[in-house]
Formats: sequence, structure tokens, C-alpha cells
Amino acid sequence: MSPTRRQALAQLAALAALPLTRWPALADDPLDGTIAEYQAGRRRGDWAAEEVTRRALDRCRAEGARWRAIDALDESGAIAAARASDARLRSGRAIGPLDGVPVFAKAIYDVNGLPTTGSNAEWARLFPDPVRRDSLEVRRMRAAGAVLLGKTAADDFAYHGTGTSSFTGQVRNPHDPTATRTPGGSSAGSAVAVSDGMAFAALGTDDGGSNRIPAQFTGIVGMKPSFGLVPRTGVIPTWPYLDTHGPLARHVADAALLLAAVAGADSSDPLSRSDAWNATPLAALRDDALSGVRVGLVESHVPRAEMSAEAIAMWERAVRDVRATGAIVDSFEPTVNRLTYRDAFESAARDRGDVNPDPDSPAPTANALFAYFAGRTSDPRAAIRLGYAAYRGFYDVLPATFADCEPLFTQPMTHDPAGVSFARSRAEVVSRLAASMRDAGVDALIYPTMPYNAPKLGEKWPDVRTPLGFGNWLGLPEVSVPAGLGADGMPALNLSMVGMPGTDARVLALAHAYERQSRRFVAPPPTA
Repeated sequence: MSPTRRQALAQLAALAALPLTRWPALADDPLDGTIAEYQAGRRRGDWAAEEVTRRALDRCRAEGARWRAIDALDESGAIAAARASDARLRSGRAIGPLDGVPVFAKAIYDVNGLPTTGSNAEWARLFPDPVRRDSLEVRRMRAAGAVLLGKTAADDFAYHGTGTSSFTGQVRNPHDPTATRTPGGSSAGSAVAVSDGMAFAALGTDDGGSNRIPAQFTGIVGMKPSFGLVPRTGVIPTWPYLDTHGPLARHVADAALLLAAVAGADSSDPLSRSDAWNATPLAALRDDALSGVRVGLVESHVPRAEMSAEAIAMWERAVRDVRATGAIVDSFEPTVNRLTYRDAFESAARDRGDVNPDPDSPAPTANALFAYFAGRTSDPRAAIRLGYAAYRGFYDVLPATFADCEPLFTQPMTHDPAGVSFARSRAEVVSRLAASMRDAGVDALIYPTMPYNAPKLGEKWPDVRTPLGFGNWLGLPEVSVPAGLGADGMPALNLSMVGMPGTDARVLALAHAYERQSRRFVAPPPTA
């Protein structure tokens, strides 16, 4: 739909008011640069992993505390890992591009030697002892040589989207000196730690936007991979048929390196993808990956009537940046969109004569909770009984009492009728979407991650239906990339590059090409 003359003038005026941004030059402090720059400096002898890790920990103690972004630090473990990485580099035995790179995991991840608080004060009180295992993703990061600094704060049990934790307090947005704007959530601390340069990348989770919301509100890259690409073993569960784990980083290439390390099938997660995972393409993304690629602009995901003039102007600029890469951008209306996807799932189930599809069905979450504790204690039922009220205070679809929930613990999530129906509908709806994209010759989709910037804390968010749930329900890989700052100096919009399940490497390559053309990332202003 073409804008009216008045709308066009308003958009131009808004665009003219936006601050100019420049791609940062090679950073003096390696923490402010990219992983590739950091590793190049290490090879030249400009700095060592131990030195940079100590700087990162200093930032965590200062800026991390200021923004309430840190759940727990593992200082001795991080320094030991950095020293080991430096020794490998000196002897020519470096593991790969993540070797010696400071990173974080979210509070709901098990990390050997740290308690798993879930960012919940009551849970932290009930389970104060350090766990004695790493979650699968943390184990894979360590195997890649990464230096785990610790864990970041989140919304309690990763349930909400504002960065409000009963354990650490309200996580703050480092772009907002007034401390009145939300950083988004639930992966709030991971996003803030990355945005503020405490780590190069961090792990987050995403059931309905929990990586992409804070990515947009803090002005960084957030990825929701294909559903099932990253196994979730050793992490406090949420909704097993939606929950998707992935990276947050300042730059797409850095997010790709973290995903390369943690992705790939594992039988410990019954819903993980079983197809082969090839991480090789993620080590060398090309700046010209969008050249000649046909991209579908999903207009139904651009609610212009509900967007500010500034947001529309930024979106139009982002689209021009995509075109400037050599991509062909055409309007595209998919067979299912943000307004119709739920109806499409239910219709597919009715046509099959199946039960109503429900990704929030209680049985899979109960089974996942049992599996989680079975991996960290010899008496999972006792542990769940102890923490049940605190957990159910958020996941209230579960039965009211532990006794009522107990029969669900050992019911495999892959046997839950509502969950299985949901998975079947997902396959059918995705198949239709893929067919419509093939018919239109469209390789990927673009739309705003969210049509508005960070609301004020405590205020009601705009009543605008976003495409966040669309991506989770369909299990699509999505990379959210900064599109620039608004006139108020806050991150104002991110562009989402979206593909079909299993095309994660391709989507990352296209997002990288857009990022390199647009160069819209801006670090938060230095604090006084």
C-alpha cells in the first residue's frame, strides 16, 4: 500500500531527524569490536585472552551491576579458561574461532559450579547450591574453547518480556540514561551484556520473542534459529513445542559463530532436529550474499497505520538498504501471516480430524521439568515438589498441585495429543508457506521485528499484534538486525530476515549482507 503525500512528507521529516550513524572503526578495546578483530589481535600479540577476560569481568562488576544484567559470575573459571586458551594459541593448538572468546549464558542454563536461579528469588532460595553439570549448549561452547563468564539476568523463569527479575531486580537498558525504558526480555541480561560490551555473544531463549525483543530494544542482533536446531538439555524448560535457543551478539558474524558451536541434533532432547547440521558456512559469511536474491517484503507484517512516522521512515530506509545490496525486494503476501497463523493451525487440525493444537499444553512442560531435574539430581520428584509452587506461579497452565501434576512427569512430550497435533499443523502450514514462496520465486522474507521501540517501564505496551509468535509457531529461522537509532537516541527498529526451517546458515548470510550494507549498529553511550 502506497503512502499518501502527507504520510510521505511525515516520513521524510522523521527520517531527516534521525542521527547519522557510522560503522565503528577497529576498536581500541577488543571488547568493543568483533570476534574476528579480537582473534586477529591475539594472533598479532596485541592482547591475550586472559587480559581481555579480566577487562570483561571488570565491565561486568561495574556496568553489569549498573544495568542489573548479571545473575552470577564465574571469575576463577573464566580466567582459568582464558589462560588455557592462550596456552593453546602459543602452542599452535587453537580449537577454532570461539577459542578464548568471552561469552555468557542465560540464568535458566545449568552451569557447573554456579547455582541455577532461573532469575527467580524464591527458586534461588530453594536451590542455593551450585549445580554439578553444564547444560548441553554450555558444554558445547566450552568444547569450542569459549570463555564462559557466567550467567545473565532474565525475567523470572524466562516467562515475561520486560527484563523484570525478582532475583536481580529490573534489568536496565544501557541506551537509556533515564533508566525508564525496558530492555525487553526475557533474555534481557544477555542482550544488555552484549550491547554494553561485557561479552562478544550470549545465549538466550525465545518462545515468543525473548531473544528478538531485547535485541531490538538494545540495538543488537538476536537470532531465533529453526525450531529444534539447538537442543535444550540442562536448561529450565518453558514450552517445549515453542522454545528455541539461540545467540545474541553485536554483529551477525559473531552470532553465526556461536550458533555454529551450539547447534546440532542430540537425542537428549526428543524434539531436536535429526537432520545433519553443517556449521562450516557460518565461519565465512559473504558481504555480497544478497546480490540477485529475491526477498519478499511481507506487507501484512508492517502495520503502518499503527506505526509512528519515525518508525515508518526507518523501515523504508531499511528496505532501501536491502535493495542497495543488489537484492530484488518485492511485496509478498504469504499464505499465512501474523493475523492468520493461529487459525491456520486450528483449521489444519480440523481437516485432519485431530485434537486442537496447543503449544502450551501442560503435559510437555511437566515432562520437560522432570527430565531437567532427572539430569541434575538423583531424586527429581523431591526437587520438583520443593520448587513446584514457585515455578507454577508463572507456568500456571500446570495443574494446581504437585500431586495433580505428578502423573504427567513421565508422559513423553512426543506423545501428548495437543502437542503432536501442533507439530502436525506446523508441518502442514510451513509446507504451504514454502510452496507459496517457491511459486513467487522468493528466497527469504523481511519485515520489522517489532513496529515500535522500547516502551517505558510499567507502561502498557502498544496494542499492536507483532509477527513474533508467527515465527515461533512456524519454527522459522529469523535474524533480527539493527536498523538504527531514533531521534531520541534509542534503538528504534530492527529488520528481521526470515527463511524456511533448516535454512539457518542461508538466513544468517543474508542478514550479514544487509548488516554490512546498512551499518546501523551503534553502541550505547559511555556512562559517566
